[in-house]
Amino acid sequence: MMHPRSYREAVDYIERLPRFTRKHSLVHTGEFLRRLGDPGLDQRIVHVAGTNGKGSVCACLQAVLEAEEKTCGFFTSPHLISINERIQVNRCPVSDDTFYRVFRRALEAAESMERDGMEHPSYFEFLFGMGMTAFALAGTEYIILETGLGGRLDATNAPKQPALTVITSISLDHTDILGETIEEIAGEKAGIIKPGVPVIFDGSNETAAAVIRERAGKLGAPCREISKNAFEILEVHRNNIAFLRRNAYDRDVTWHVPLCGIYQVTNTEIALQAAECLLADQKTHMERWVEAVASVRWEGRMEQAAPHLTVDGAHNPGAIEGFIQSVELLYPDLAENERPVVVFGAASDKKYEEMIQCLCGKFRAKAYIAAGFDDERAVPAEELGRLFKKYTKEQVLWRDTPTEALEAAFSLREEGEVYCVGSLYLAGEVKKELAGGRSYA
Repeated sequence: MMHPRSYREAVDYIERLPRFTRKHSLVHTGEFLRRLGDPGLDQRIVHVAGTNGKGSVCACLQAVLEAEEKTCGFFTSPHLISINERIQVNRCPVSDDTFYRVFRRALEAAESMERDGMEHPSYFEFLFGMGMTAFALAGTEYIILETGLGGRLDATNAPKQPALTVITSISLDHTDILGETIEEIAGEKAGIIKPGVPVIFDGSNETAAAVIRERAGKLGAPCREISKNAFEILEVHRNNIAFLRRNAYDRDVTWHVPLCGIYQVTNTEIALQAAECLLADQKTHMERWVEAVASVRWEGRMEQAAPHLTVDGAHNPGAIEGFIQSVELLYPDLAENERPVVVFGAASDKKYEEMIQCLCGKFRAKAYIAAGFDDERAVPAEELGRLFKKYTKEQVLWRDTPTEALEAAFSLREEGEVYCVGSLYLAGEVKKELAGGRSYA
């Protein structure tokens, strides 16, 4: 087989790798890293797991570390527009040249494993190796690793000595893999906790919190639990939430989160506590942190992507609940002509019927439009549409593509917003079209 000779050919090679198959063992991932020279393992690693909020916590933590003039690598998934988004240094995706350079190193390591009778790393594992190599080349001081799925068996759990572990909110998702109960899912997420390594976690779900506390206690890992008592929300606006932190150091400082999801306050508090833990022995600059938090951007999460169009990658029942709560806080008293139109798409491995039932039962929409999108796991729009008809008397349409769905949505809206929810892959397709000059208004 001819080796890829360009960035484009490298991307094509990666996209052909198995994406949604069984994971290899952490021993296999560790061997892959060893053949890459154990890149990045001498840096301070923050490992982040959770059902919802991982990306937002990571984005905020990066901003604060950068404000303290630290260099930071970030490995994330999925990407919305470009695969380079998965490997970032100081909040910027790596260049095409860097991407290709680390691809070549990862390819050499993977081929050497195959020659020795081992399997080629999967899509996610291969990109993880590339990311760690990129961070080593950049000489980053900190590396933030966002788990792909679960935690205990995730490739990102291969590094054995992180500086800090973080677990965000936990709800039912990927139940066919991680378990059918909150306890089982929390157990998989808590699998990233290491002996003696501090863990900061979202304690809003008591069932999940109990599992995390028990695991941390067994491993002697110091715990810091974040509850709703950690902050006080002052104001909620379309592109800004103001809040106070309830601690002895900065209780009079007003913080501004430029993300309208109400759950983002908890995510921000987790990130701030993570930064405090990482920088505990260093002089810090609170005024920089305030500015950094106010500058955070995280695409695809309650993002106003175009006039009257918000995309939110809410892809499980818990995230849909957060989406509904956020919209209700923003617009508590909508007139009839201001009711929004919802465009919904979902992957087949998600609890999409529960998400639809939640939307129809708790959200005051004018109409629902089921959308297909270009992914092998996408649920057919017609199937989604029939489920909406099962749970609502409002108007329901279905369209095979995001473009057709959004065109229909904008034809139906009066003075209200259009919300595109249900899948980050759907959000990504919409954002690609908008980046290409597409307009729906």
